[in-house]
Amino acid sequence: MITSLLIANRGEIACRVIRTARTMGIRTVAVYSDADARALHVRMADEAVHIGPSPARESYLVGEHIIAAAKATGAEAIHPGYGFLSENADFAEAVIAAGLVWVGPKPASIRAMGLKDAAKRLMQQAGVPTTPGYLGDDQNPDRLKAEADAIGYPVLIKAVAGGGGKGVRRVDAAADFADALLSCQREAASSFGDDRVLLEKYILSPRHIEVQVFGDSHGNVVHLFERDCSIQRRHQKVIEEAPAPGMDPATRAAICDAAVKAARAVDYVGAGTIEFIADASTGLRADGIWFMEMNTRLQVEHPVTEEITGVDLVEWQLRVASGEPLPKQQDELSINGWAMEARLYAEDPAKGFLPSTGRLEIFREHEGVRLETGVYEGAEITGFYDPMIAKIVVHEETREEACEALARACAATDIFPVKTNAPFLWRALDDKDFRAGRIDTGFIAAKGDALLPPAEPTDDMLKQAAAALLVQEYYGEPTLVSPEDGDLLGAPQREPWRGAIGFRLNAATNLRTAVNVDGRAHVVDLPADWRSAPVVAEPVDDGVAVNDDGLSFLAAPARVSGAAAGTAADGAILSPMPGRVIAVEVAAGDSVTKGQKLLTLEAMKMEHSLVAPFDGTVAELNAYAGGQVSEGALLARVERAGE
Repeated sequence: MITSLLIANRGEIACRVIRTARTMGIRTVAVYSDADARALHVRMADEAVHIGPSPARESYLVGEHIIAAAKATGAEAIHPGYGFLSENADFAEAVIAAGLVWVGPKPASIRAMGLKDAAKRLMQQAGVPTTPGYLGDDQNPDRLKAEADAIGYPVLIKAVAGGGGKGVRRVDAAADFADALLSCQREAASSFGDDRVLLEKYILSPRHIEVQVFGDSHGNVVHLFERDCSIQRRHQKVIEEAPAPGMDPATRAAICDAAVKAARAVDYVGAGTIEFIADASTGLRADGIWFMEMNTRLQVEHPVTEEITGVDLVEWQLRVASGEPLPKQQDELSINGWAMEARLYAEDPAKGFLPSTGRLEIFREHEGVRLETGVYEGAEITGFYDPMIAKIVVHEETREEACEALARACAATDIFPVKTNAPFLWRALDDKDFRAGRIDTGFIAAKGDALLPPAEPTDDMLKQAAAALLVQEYYGEPTLVSPEDGDLLGAPQREPWRGAIGFRLNAATNLRTAVNVDGRAHVVDLPADWRSAPVVAEPVDDGVAVNDDGLSFLAAPARVSGAAAGTAADGAILSPMPGRVIAVEVAAGDSVTKGQKLLTLEAMKMEHSLVAPFDGTVAELNAYAGGQVSEGALLARVERAGE
């Protein structure tokens, strides 16, 4: 058995591997870049080695540095996780050549499945059904166009070396083929260094169904049943579940047998996933499911398979890599209940799913769910890596119960100030079509704006914010309002919040207050019993964080001066996202004209110029070059000319 293991990865998968290795008594070694010096996987490992600057191409993708770290620390084996170098056959060979154990499939198996056209030919030879299409070597545009015409539209153009949703174009009409081909080839050349493509018939109601397979060095291969990964946004998986809804025993047997054939065809050892596309227009049928590709590694969504089978797939990986046979044979594996996983991303649905970065001032883990994460409260979400914060996993007896449990968990997600897709996930999980299992890969696109959370806080959230701020001022800081029993906790009572403007001598108090939520002013009428009402809010540096159905806002007392007015129409210049101020063009007191540049913000590797909304004077300036700012921060305020 392996006794020491280096994990050539970061984030939640590194933490996941370390957790299992620890239970097996295996010493772990983490590697980290500059940006990850304080990361959770570094804290969890027995030892950690710095391997380079923050960009992945200078650290996690430099195989020599990783192998050198393994040798320097005495690690016997390297686990690649997923992404980065996990499906790089050259790296796998280098690990083996260095005298280390590679926790993964044979390099030859990785190569065999690495190119989509070659893999499909191999599957056809093995008797695995494949999608109708063109796999030829002739890449002449005229030939490709002729083949597409023969297949019939819509067709998919797919990069031969593609993956991760890149290098894929759908073409609905012959007139659009040439432009789509050029676009796909450009992206393929840029992303993979290979502009070759293949063509596939596009399935109008496609389901993405995959089968977990596992092989050992003794010739054993088993499947661990299927997962449904049809809920995708821009070809990226968002919600996964196991088993697949609507899968009958006969169809399951057919697809799982095909997956085992595929694994045997490449002499597969270790954890792998055979991905299929299914035509769901008339329900799942054995004759309507075709091989798409194989991922020669552990998948992001592997926890749902673990939950329904009771198997620790990382433990299996380590045992198989140590030369042991598979812990279970096929007749010992069965499906138990229903599991679902949602990928929680640091992104803002209200702003086109732009990535959101910054410090996690609030990050609450929730009881009753399995949370796979690589971050902690106080950690930084940077723009260098994948924006996934965590995977929320539930396991229940039925699909209906799993839907409900995962929806509740997403709605209760408590993260601030980094924006997440939690409210978007909640809406998807609560959708009647999703609950009924009427899903395909176009589900999210078809629903459109119906799944997007509101850009403005609801009335309930505004009342929560106002009550929490009033409590904070009335009782002193820090103040917590218990969501369980409504108790007010804090320092002794003091002067009431001056924002509560409704005090009257001969009538009931009218608690009309003004608060700023994410920088925008709102007037709120509080009920007379606001002291006893439970409030889901938490004090933070600039006010209180209010959360509802996974949607979080910053609320602060409205300033009488109006300095924190919320929109450019009011003269307030707010940061549109977390970032760094790289230039300030004006000083307090300067006269400015409408459209004049005030300052420049760098965020998400892009520059954003913030300009004067009208002619006037810079009445307030809170920014300086080099300063880091949070989303919604008041950077400047312009007072209109003549006021």
